[in-house]
Amino acid sequence: MAFESLTDKFQNIFQGLKKKGKLSEADVKAAMKEVKMALLEADVNFKVVKQFVEAVRERSIGQEVMESLTPGQHVIKIVQEEMVRLMGAEKTDLSFSPKPPTVFMMVGLQGAGKTTTCAKLAGLLKKQGKKPLLAACDIYRPAAIKQLQVVGGQLGIPVFSMGDQHDPVDISKAAVAHGVQNHHDVVILDTAGRLHIDEAMMEELVAIKEQIGPQEVLLVVDAMTGQDAVNVAETFNGKIGIDGVILTKLDGDTRGGAALSVRAVTQKPIKFACVGEKLTDIEVFHPQRMTSRILGMGDVLTLIEKAQESMDGKKAAEMEQKLRKAEFTFEDFLDQMQQIKKMGSLSDLMGMIPGMGQQMKNVEFDEKELSKVESIILSMTKAERSDPDLLTPSRKKRIAAGSGNSLQDVNRLVKQYEASKKMMKQMGGMMKGKKGKKGMFNLPF
Repeated sequence: MAFESLTDKFQNIFQGLKKKGKLSEADVKAAMKEVKMALLEADVNFKVVKQFVEAVRERSIGQEVMESLTPGQHVIKIVQEEMVRLMGAEKTDLSFSPKPPTVFMMVGLQGAGKTTTCAKLAGLLKKQGKKPLLAACDIYRPAAIKQLQVVGGQLGIPVFSMGDQHDPVDISKAAVAHGVQNHHDVVILDTAGRLHIDEAMMEELVAIKEQIGPQEVLLVVDAMTGQDAVNVAETFNGKIGIDGVILTKLDGDTRGGAALSVRAVTQKPIKFACVGEKLTDIEVFHPQRMTSRILGMGDVLTLIEKAQESMDGKKAAEMEQKLRKAEFTFEDFLDQMQQIKKMGSLSDLMGMIPGMGQQMKNVEFDEKELSKVESIILSMTKAERSDPDLLTPSRKKRIAAGSGNSLQDVNRLVKQYEASKKMMKQMGGMMKGKKGKKGMFNLPF
């Protein structure tokens, strides 16, 4: 889970502050020393850490905090506010040209996930009603053009290519002209990266920017590289000029330094975060929500948005009716599980529930177990899924063999299902007679 180490350290610091009835200046200094060490270990830029800790310390030893009934919580609130400010306070949206197509120029080093991120961004914009075109301008990396065509194809987004024998500036110009002719309102340029920053790459990118005049230049950086990501962002901004940053690999074992430093060092906003390997795993970057995740306070708003995007509203309504009537079959069991799987990894989802990330940090979520359950249910006949009472020992043996699982696995699932059905029956009883109370169980998940 992203920021796990940093989150644990902040949780321990906060627990110590909450235990104290009153805070002395020495208590605040001791806590700030721990905060400083936690941020430095997370690979946050040293200057950024120094300014952050000083800002929190100055506010925390003020009259307002010392006279508060809960000074520990007041300091935690200050830490939260300063961290939000550090990452940009509010989310920053993309800007669009009044005369289409809007051109977004994607830049970055090799290995940051730039080509995949181009497709992810295009997919997100397509969901919002745009008609994007991907342009393959990287003529150097082997299979870069093919990769863009593959990921574009998976999302149903066209890719403009002239092969690897043309100048990238000419390809960019032709891509924009193609976008105009075919009524695309967005063109995303996948430019070339290198393993390290060099003059030839920078000159080429400057030439593309000067000739095309993109609406925005977006830098793609690997969040797992910590301080290096900040150095890359600073260099690209100085030599080319960027309008925003997209952080990738935020689902990995990242220490969080890039997310906390990039904006403060470059003064350019983080616009998106890539939080997984799927082409749908891209989120608008919300400083307040990211701060909440880092400090172990959950992120309910993002969880609800994921649920609303992934869950079928009609199916949710049907499930509510089944709950009211205490009807719950293996078909429903499978359907609910598949809907939850669309939302992402279970460990990340748990981290978005306030308090759950800390409680569940030592619990291993085996995603393979979900696949096992799915294979068992799919090995049942339609009649067996609708009426589990039909599951005789011989039928269970057949299902075990057909799904490649043991008889014990099948029996365990049946017991879990019966327990779930019993709980649903109780919920159904609670819901009867409360139809007039709108919104009681109209949750998106």
